[in-house]
Amino acid sequence: MAESTITVPDTGSGRGASVWGALRDYGVYAALGVVLLGNLAFTHDFFAVDNLRIQLVQVVPVLLVALGMALVIGTEGIDLSVGAVMALAAAALPLYLGYGFWVAIVVALALGAVVGVVNGGIIAYVGVQPIVATLALMVAGRGIALVISDEQLKSVTNPTLLDLGTASVLGVPVIVLLAAVLAVAVGLLVARTTFGRQLVAVGGNRRAAELSGLPVKRVLVSVYVICALLATVAGVVGVARSGASVPSTLGNLIELSAITAVVVGGTPLSGGQVRIVGTVAGALLLQLIDATLIVHDVPDSYSQIVQAAIIVAAVLLQRRQAVSR
Repeated sequence: MAESTITVPDTGSGRGASVWGALRDYGVYAALGVVLLGNLAFTHDFFAVDNLRIQLVQVVPVLLVALGMALVIGTEGIDLSVGAVMALAAAALPLYLGYGFWVAIVVALALGAVVGVVNGGIIAYVGVQPIVATLALMVAGRGIALVISDEQLKSVTNPTLLDLGTASVLGVPVIVLLAAVLAVAVGLLVARTTFGRQLVAVGGNRRAAELSGLPVKRVLVSVYVICALLATVAGVVGVARSGASVPSTLGNLIELSAITAVVVGGTPLSGGQVRIVGTVAGALLLQLIDATLIVHDVPDSYSQIVQAAIIVAAVLLQRRQAVSR
């Protein structure tokens, strides 16, 4: 990923910028280490193989959504419709699984792509703010999912889909391997391709990117399509894990967790940078904090409060670094 650093030698402000920048970029790894060490000391059997496998499986949906959200935030955007896209995927799957696993997957991905095109098109060509455009799809998408499903829970019996949620390769769950492959693919997309460099340029200064002749509108639409496709995969994983389609609840508030993972991982809300490894670490941090609170009988509502506090802290770090510069 292309990054720029400004060094002011022999001045307090330069050292301050460096310190705050390090906290923003690498604080997530320190926090992850603290949580792991704390559980090593105070949580019985937290590092048992079965428990670690459970934590990895549970983090997959948030991680998948966060990967797409990192790309969107890298363009100085936001996508609030990811939970609705998951619900759409869950609603569509039972309708088409009778035609085969891959037919149902293609239909679900096509629905996700349509949402991404609509989001990206409204933002890139109409000029609507991302938070407004994706909020509209957040509400409409969830409503459409409920209409498709008749607001009913539907059991899933397709063996291939169920195997996706339960199968393992050499002891590693298939969905964890899937998430790892997609994380590597997104990381390479950002760091090694022309599209990745264009994405960072658009997020850094959209006007300058337009004047440089970059395909800004195409990049924006593509980013929202990728984000929606990753959310669709997360929806498929959610259905595979539970063995049922529940569009009314699947993906609720997952946008909060995804944004938290991205921001804590060092991707600034101001755009111009994308940190995929940091996003993965951020998603793991949130999962481990949640698991730790549950193990120690802390009510689940406190987990949301902790996530909100983490977001505030990460944003303050970003703001402090910007001021120091």
